[in-house]
Amino acid sequence: MKLVLSLFPGIGLLDRAFEEDGWCVVRGPDMLWGGDVKKFRPPPGKFAGVIGGPPCQAHSFFSALNKHIGNKIAEDLVPEFVRCVDEARPDWFLMENVPQVPDVQLDGYTVTRATLDNRWLGEEQSRRRVFQFGHLGGGRRLEPHTVALETMTREGACLASEGRSGQIVNRRQDGKCHSVHKPRRDFQRFCELQGLPKDFLAGYTVFTSNGKYRMVGNGVPLPMGRAIARAVREALATTKPQEVPR
Repeated sequence: MKLVLSLFPGIGLLDRAFEEDGWCVVRGPDMLWGGDVKKFRPPPGKFAGVIGGPPCQAHSFFSALNKHIGNKIAEDLVPEFVRCVDEARPDWFLMENVPQVPDVQLDGYTVTRATLDNRWLGEEQSRRRVFQFGHLGGGRRLEPHTVALETMTREGACLASEGRSGQIVNRRQDGKCHSVHKPRRDFQRFCELQGLPKDFLAGYTVFTSNGKYRMVGNGVPLPMGRAIARAVREALATTKPQEVPR
């Protein structure tokens, strides 16, 4: 069984999706468990793939607003993800982040970019993410399967801040984007929208209520993770197109 290294694993929702698809996932250090990715040096040639979603505050839609009101923005750790991939030199890598994240460039890798919204998978939660897929051999693209029709019901994104600040809903009015704050959703409903059992983390009294929202909200929705894991497997199974002689 081939090994996959998970960077910034958090509570491991993306990891779970890849494990369900048959990969053996090895979790790297994470701040949640007292780890420091800056001190991590992955061994070269040991991993078939590297997956992960570096903290996205620096590239998020709300970064400028947070800076304006004096909130501290988390450090951009995309360069650390790139460094770890460069040191590990896997056959492929997958980086998840917000749509505003810049393109990743790594010597030797052909990198393609795919945008996916959780609702395109038939789910209620609207959450759009970008996945950058790099392959040493090139000629492979990430093409997640989506449904023909979205659900009639629509829920806003499950954000890590919902436990503290409530739900943030963005609406366009008079040609401008307005953010509306609503009370936070019940944690069981929050988990359900992320594709998790309603009793997820039940009994884990070591975590605060806000901490549970933060951990689950930082994760990739499980249906999205499953679609991406399948897309990676299918991309790796394709034959590299032959170059046409000129």
